[in-house]
Amino acid sequence: MARQHASSINKINVAIDGPAGAGKSTVARLVAKALSYVYVDTGAMYRAATWYMMCKEIPAENVQKVLQHVPELVIELVPDPTGQKVYCNGEDVTTVIRSMEVTSNVSQYSSIAGLRTRLTENQREMAARKGVVMDGRDIGTTVLPDAEVKVFMTASVQERASRRFKELSETDNITLEQLERDIAARDKFDEEREVSPLRCSEDAIVLDTTHMGIQDVVDTIVSYCLTEKDGEISQ
Repeated sequence: MARQHASSINKINVAIDGPAGAGKSTVARLVAKALSYVYVDTGAMYRAATWYMMCKEIPAENVQKVLQHVPELVIELVPDPTGQKVYCNGEDVTTVIRSMEVTSNVSQYSSIAGLRTRLTENQREMAARKGVVMDGRDIGTTVLPDAEVKVFMTASVQERASRRFKELSETDNITLEQLERDIAARDKFDEEREVSPLRCSEDAIVLDTTHMGIQDVVDTIVSYCLTEKDGEISQ
């Protein structure tokens, strides 16, 4: 077998899971860049779906109506020099889906089985050719259970709230204490939901990032991936 062909088929998929505010998206994006892989921000997909339903004034409690509109959802993740762009039915929603309003409602919409099924199918299609870094809450357990590298990123509630607080603008008008309560409540909701709850896959590497810098986390995960790839080559 030619060396270049062996290299092309040696790509792996990387699943990064963890609770809200753990820094998964930032880390996953940097890991993908380091490996020259494709980054798939599943959280942005659920945020886009949430934004879309809220624009149509369809509450998450009205599951039947949400599901009626799911087939018309077209969510695209487009690489961009300034970072990944997110489009919902042709509209650039990259910035608006990070609003506190969307953040406060995304868990409720993402717990709807029919919506998760649709987006999970899309995510699996993206990963079919390998060479994907995907982050979320159920990637290693549900979306990509066969991912070669699975990492469960976590950190204390206080640390996650502090990180999220630093990302907010003055117009968001929320205190650090409120963020801590919100994140703790979201953890509980995500862990107890019936459909694809937040949990650590049995074969995942647990990485507590409370006292780690972003680059340290990225370097650690990249080392896991390179070790896995070297193992595949040797086989």
